[in-house]
Amino acid sequence: MTAPGCTLTATLRARPERREELLALLSTFIDKSRSEPGCLEYQLQVSKDDPLVFMFYENWVERADLDRHMALPYQQDWFKRQPELLAQPAEMKFFDMVSDYDR
Repeated sequence: MTAPGCTLTATLRARPERREELLALLSTFIDKSRSEPGCLEYQLQVSKDDPLVFMFYENWVERADLDRHMALPYQQDWFKRQPELLAQPAEMKFFDMVSDYDR
């Protein structure tokens, strides 16, 4: 079992009038991302407290795999569309796993 060398959380706040469009777009990323080399885990979640807030939780073998993912055309298109779909800039945080990875 390969332990993640890079974990990313990305918190996104939708513009209220664009929530459904954003959710539809984000949902198209799941299968694509999970099939990419180095992707160990790729989860999209929505806040129980605020339906406008989404979070990606991603584990990658190494940072280079995540960088390759973010450079793909569909991701670059997404980065360009963020100002029209998000109420504020995405909050991206990178982590190193401290606990054992038991997946």
